[in-house]
Amino acid sequence: MSSCTLPDTLKKKDLLQKASLREWDHLLPWARRVGVVAKFYTTLEAQGQLDQIPAPIQPHLEAASIIAAEHERRIRWECNRIQRALFDLGKIDFPVILLKGAAYVMSGLPCAHGRLVSDVDIMVPKARLPTLEKILQKHGWETVKNSDYDQKYYRQWMHELPPMRHRLRGTLLDVHHTILPETSRLKPDPALLIAAARPVPNVPFHVFCPADLVLHSAAHAFQEELGNPLRDLLDLHELLIYFDQHEPGFWENLPQRARQLKLSRPLFYALRYTQRILDTPVPENVNQALKSVRPPWLLLQIMDRLIDQVALSEHPRRWGPATAGWLLYIRSHWLRMPPLLLARHLSYKAWLRWKPGRTNQARP
Repeated sequence: MSSCTLPDTLKKKDLLQKASLREWDHLLPWARRVGVVAKFYTTLEAQGQLDQIPAPIQPHLEAASIIAAEHERRIRWECNRIQRALFDLGKIDFPVILLKGAAYVMSGLPCAHGRLVSDVDIMVPKARLPTLEKILQKHGWETVKNSDYDQKYYRQWMHELPPMRHRLRGTLLDVHHTILPETSRLKPDPALLIAAARPVPNVPFHVFCPADLVLHSAAHAFQEELGNPLRDLLDLHELLIYFDQHEPGFWENLPQRARQLKLSRPLFYALRYTQRILDTPVPENVNQALKSVRPPWLLLQIMDRLIDQVALSEHPRRWGPATAGWLLYIRSHWLRMPPLLLARHLSYKAWLRWKPGRTNQARP
């Protein structure tokens, strides 16, 4: 087992240039699984230290940076194609908000550098979904989930339309009307998010204000499925560091905005685990402001153990991390749906899995 772990290198950037070839042998597969190899490249390049790492490692980092640059190029092109589709509407009288990776790229946020992005997520007012869906279909995007159940699952219960794939480019697009499922226990008001969104220069898109970018990332990680915990925490860490330095009043506003959007518990978890795992500097008064939403002691101990298992493990398929990941997956569904609806949904998915003549289907 290497003494230089992936979380260590993410919070102490100078460790990269000191890592031995043996330590890199442990780091690279782990970093590739998490999707942060290109971030190693951008960090070392910014420090002027690329030539300080072992020569056999350099091509791996360079290749990862090329892939990440291609991801960013595709995101920019896909946003351009969405923009082209919007021209059919003439005057756009509603905001089209970029979410997550697309928002980071189009806003030029540092966390976008070296980040892998698989699809584009956008958000519009719910009343505008039919109009936007027709325009997108006209320009080549097609619904991926076509069964009656999946259509109902997304359109009645979830926070987005069924995923769409472009028939020529194969790119994926998710169209949201809010940031959490309508059946979720937490229901942030999308009108508040839309009202505070900021325009992106030179394009007809908006992005969430800084506090809402952080809160959306926190809600995505700790209210939905925590699929890539270390990468999710790194996103939060980089957003917090950047806005601390570039957004006046950011820390004073963040807990207040969380209370307004009813996202204080996800923010508590986000700050707890970025501090715990990545040493993110958070003002003590912000931690104190969230003390009232701190979970009971036993629940917090369980969450600490689960997050540590999935975020700090080099081998996610071993029994401990795999079990922790499964429990967090169950937790995400428990928070996403009320018990009876959840039982119905899981029973239906289990039936699909085992019915004769089934075809493999991605789970929602």
